[in-house]
Amino acid sequence: MQSGVELFGVMNQAIPVFLIIIVGMLLLTGAKGFKRYLSDNRQPVLTVHSIIVGKRTEVSHRHDTDLSVNRSDSTYYLTFEVESGDRLEFVVSGKEYGLCSEGDEGKLTFQGSRYFGFERLKTYRAGLQEYRHY
Repeated sequence: MQSGVELFGVMNQAIPVFLIIIVGMLLLTGAKGFKRYLSDNRQPVLTVHSIIVGKRTEVSHRHDTDLSVNRSDSTYYLTFEVESGDRLEFVVSGKEYGLCSEGDEGKLTFQGSRYFGFERLKTYRAGLQEYRHY
């Protein structure tokens, strides 16, 4: 009987410690997001010539055992290379992801880590000449 009382005493001490750890992790995550938000606000909105050099997706799966439901979420990423040679990766919508191909050239508009859009450079070929415009 004494071991049950001791176990109950240990649990009374452990639960507050776990709660403090969980709340601390949530606060840290929120602070990082707020810091990124402030940092992005300080950056200028830039529009630069770029080329799409990569596409990738990240799929996460969840299973709800109570409802026997499987769920999955997809996150879509495009990697751009700008004139300086730097590469930037942004999260984009599924629609925009589907419309873009590696090798597409155009104007990338962004602010820090915020993606605003990509305007593809249109290329027309007439005979041996190639015409490009936005």
